Amino acid sequence: MTLTGPGRPRTRQSTRPGATAREEILDAAAELFTTQGYATTSTRAIAGAVGIRQSSLYHHFATKDDILEALLAGTVAEGLAFARATSAADEDDASSPVARLHAVALFDGTQLCSGRWNIGVLYHLPEARDKRFSTFLADREELRGLYQRLGKAVVPAPLWPGDPRHHGELAFRLVESLVSLRADGQVTPHSPLQVADAALVLCGAGSILGTIREQSRSLIVRLGRELPDLAEVGAHQG
Repeated sequence: MTLTGPGRPRTRQSTRPGATAREEILDAAAELFTTQGYATTSTRAIAGAVGIRQSSLYHHFATKDDILEALLAGTVAEGLAFARATSAADEDDASSPVARLHAVALFDGTQLCSGRWNIGVLYHLPEARDKRFSTFLADREELRGLYQRLGKAVVPAPLWPGDPRHHGELAFRLVESLVSLRADGQVTPHSPLQVADAALVLCGAGSILGTIREQSRSLIVRLGRELPDLAEVGAHQG
């Protein structure tokens, strides 16, 4: 008999990815929330998609909001950690300021495109703006602020004048547009790089884009990160 935890037999064998029942629950919820809708998805349906009893699901998550909170947090965690590391390396790193912004946009955009499900669409839920999810909202705002900080050092942009934080804001917004592109089935393995390039072109750095790309990828490697091959991920477009 397959167990989900002590004394918790499955109703059927799960075929979902995940080393633990908690990971399987998150995968099932991500699928149902992004394809069927958050409001119309019940914890019973999530449990059924995993092959466990509803009571077993509550062993891992007390409410449906707790599941949503974990999924939202996962959309910004890696991008925020990388942006923090990039920002902290500003003074000691040999790469140019524009390459650092490019690296953050490329890494963050790849994270949004590489998951099995397009969880970023959950940003648009009215529920996601509730103070119940204040930790996620604070993390997303910190990530946005780091984009702005990195953008301040980018060369003046004739197409985006004014407050230098706008360079970073432009990059941040373009990266998050990948969520909508993916929902429309328009994301390709090249989309994160194209978005990162576009942000820097609009900031006036198009003439040195080749150099920026090289420094950007080198920085990602130096910070101990890897970019998943989106051609191998086969991410769902929902």
